[in-house]
Amino acid sequence: MGLDLSRLRRPDLGSVLLGRETQSARVRSLRVRVLLVLTLLASNFVGVAVATVLILFVLPGPSLMSTRFLWSFAVVVPVYVLLAMVVGLVWVHSAVYRQVRWFLDGREPTERERVQTLRLPGRVTLIQGLLWILGAIVITTSLGVADPQTIPTAGFTIIFSGVVVCGAAYLFADFGLRPIAAVALSSGTVPRARFLGAMTRLRVAWALGSGVPIAGLLIVAMYTLAGRALTVERLAVVVLVLGGTSLLAGFLLVSLSTGSMLGPLRSVQWAMEDITEGNLSRRVVVYDGTELGRLQRGFNQMAAGLQERERLRDLFGRHVGRDVAEAAELDDPELGGRDARVGVVFVDIIGSTEMAVRAEAAEVVEVLNRFFAVVVETVEEYDGIVDSFLGDAALVVFGAPRSMDDSATAALACARTLAERLPQRVPGCRAGIGASYGNVVAGYVGSDDRFEYTVIGDAVNEASRLCDLAKNYDGLVLASGAAVAGSTPAEADRWQSAGSEVVRGRDEPTELCIPR
Repeated sequence: MGLDLSRLRRPDLGSVLLGRETQSARVRSLRVRVLLVLTLLASNFVGVAVATVLILFVLPGPSLMSTRFLWSFAVVVPVYVLLAMVVGLVWVHSAVYRQVRWFLDGREPTERERVQTLRLPGRVTLIQGLLWILGAIVITTSLGVADPQTIPTAGFTIIFSGVVVCGAAYLFADFGLRPIAAVALSSGTVPRARFLGAMTRLRVAWALGSGVPIAGLLIVAMYTLAGRALTVERLAVVVLVLGGTSLLAGFLLVSLSTGSMLGPLRSVQWAMEDITEGNLSRRVVVYDGTELGRLQRGFNQMAAGLQERERLRDLFGRHVGRDVAEAAELDDPELGGRDARVGVVFVDIIGSTEMAVRAEAAEVVEVLNRFFAVVVETVEEYDGIVDSFLGDAALVVFGAPRSMDDSATAALACARTLAERLPQRVPGCRAGIGASYGNVVAGYVGSDDRFEYTVIGDAVNEASRLCDLAKNYDGLVLASGAAVAGSTPAEADRWQSAGSEVVRGRDEPTELCIPR
C-alpha cells in the first residue's frame, strides 16, 4: 500500500518540528524545551551581535575602539551577556515548568492553570525584556563612566535590539508552546482581552521590525540637525545599516507572525478537504488563542454537526428507506398522498408463531434478521423499497416514491429471486410470497407530530392475500394475472397460469400465476 505523501505533510500543530498530538506528553515536553532553548539563544545572540556592530561601527558618537572602553567591552559586556543567557534560560525553564506541570502529570488543567499556560509566551517575552533593560542599564552605565556622550547611542542601540529580540521571542515562544497550548485550549473558553489578536500580531511585527529602525533614522537625523559633526560617508553608512536592519528584522518578524496565522488556516483548509472527501470524523487541533483559534473551534463544531446530521440521515434512511429519505429531503413531507401505479410484493414467514414458541427469543431474532437481510438486499437490487416490516413479514413497493418505467416487471423478478434465495440463505425458513400490480395511494399518513410513508390500495391488499395463498403452493410464490400482463414479454414468459380464485376482500376472481 503506497503512502499518501500529501497527508504526511499535514502536521497536526502546523509544523513538523512540533510533532504529532498523539505523541506522549514526555516527548512533546522535550520538543518544547529544545525549541525554546534553541530559538531564544539564537535570537538573543543575533540581537547582541547586531547591537555590538551598531555601537562600534555605525551609530554616531565618540569612537568606542579605544582603550578607554576596554573594560566595558572586554569584561562587562561578555560577563553580563553570559550571565543573562544562563539566568534567562533558567528563569524561562522554571516559569514554563511551573505553569505546565499539569501537562507533565498527564491531567486536565484547572481554569487558573489553563489561563496561565496560555499566557506563557507573554511571560517569556517579559523575562527577555527585563534582562535586556537591565543590560542596557549596566552596559550604558559602564560606557558612560568612560565617556558620557556614549550614553544616548549605546542606550538606544541596546533598547532597539532588545525590542526586536523580544518581538521574536514572543513569536518563537508562541510557536514552541503550541503542543501544550493545544491541550489547554481543548476545553474552556479563551479570555479574549488578555491575548494578542491576529491583527495586533501583524501591527506589533511591523512596529518592531520597521517602526523602531525608522525611529532610529529619525533620531540620527535630529542628531545631525542639532549640529553634531557627522560626515556624509558616516551618515550614509548609518542609513544603509539601519535600513538594512529594518528590512531584515521586518522580514523576520512579519514572516513569523504571518506563519503563526497561516498555520491554523492551513489546518482548517486540510480538514475541509478531508470533510469534502467524506471523512466527517476529521477534527483540527486547536492551538491558537486568537480569533484563529476560535475559527479552529468553529470548524470542529461545524464538523461535529455535519457528522451528527449524517448519522441522523443514515438512521432515517434505515428506518424509512433510502428513496423515501431522499424524497423527504427534496420536498418537505406533508400529510396526504398521490395516485400511483405500482408493483407490490408481500413476503411472510411460514410457521413463525410455532418457531417463537419452540426456540429462544435470541434465536428467533437472529433468523428474522437473516430473513430481512435477504429481503432488503434483493429489493434494492431491483430498485424497490421496503415500505414496512410487519413482525415476520415485509411489504415491498416498486414505483413509489420514485417512479419506475416498469414496476410490474421489477416486482415479479424480485418475487422470483426471493423464492430462490431464501431457502439457500436462510435454511429452514419458509416464506410465502405474493406479487401484484395496480393503483394505490402513496404518501404520508399519521399526524403532524408523527407520520410515515406508506402505500394504501387494492394492489396492497391483493399482494397480502396472494402471499397467504402461496403458502399452499409448492413454489411458495404467487403473482396476479394483472402483474404478469403488465410486465415485459421476457418476464411474462417466466410465469404460467395456475387458475383463478376470489381472494378475501375482492368481488372479482384474481388470476393466479406461478413461476415456470
